[in-house]
Amino acid sequence: MMNVLNHIAIAVPDMSTAIAHYRALGAEVSQPQDLPDHGVTVVFIQLQNTKIELLHPLGENSPIAGFLEKNPTGGLHHLCFEVEDLGAAIDTLSDVGARVLGNGQPKIGAHGKPVIFAHPKDFHGVLMEFEQA
Repeated sequence: MMNVLNHIAIAVPDMSTAIAHYRALGAEVSQPQDLPDHGVTVVFIQLQNTKIELLHPLGENSPIAGFLEKNPTGGLHHLCFEVEDLGAAIDTLSDVGARVLGNGQPKIGAHGKPVIFAHPKDFHGVLMEFEQA
């Protein structure tokens, strides 16, 4: 089911500072992109073998705002893996007793592709995102 690590997501309390740090390290940094359906602003740091996604709250009901309340300096938010068949991935998650968050249906993610999230309690404390390849 899991294919490629697409990105590692990090919640950041200050997007400008985070961008400056990665640029100082010589990383290629995308422009910020607002995703109102997810309540976040995202920036991607392109690496040779994967990406880092920086997440910052967008709007009052942002799930990242709650994360940052508990982790004021930011931190690892989730891992995203590409899957060949998102529908089959949902079935597999259900078969192993993992819970798909939200209404159980995919949403369109930052790359314009369908994504789902699986509950971190079902993956040893790590929020897992699965993205249609």
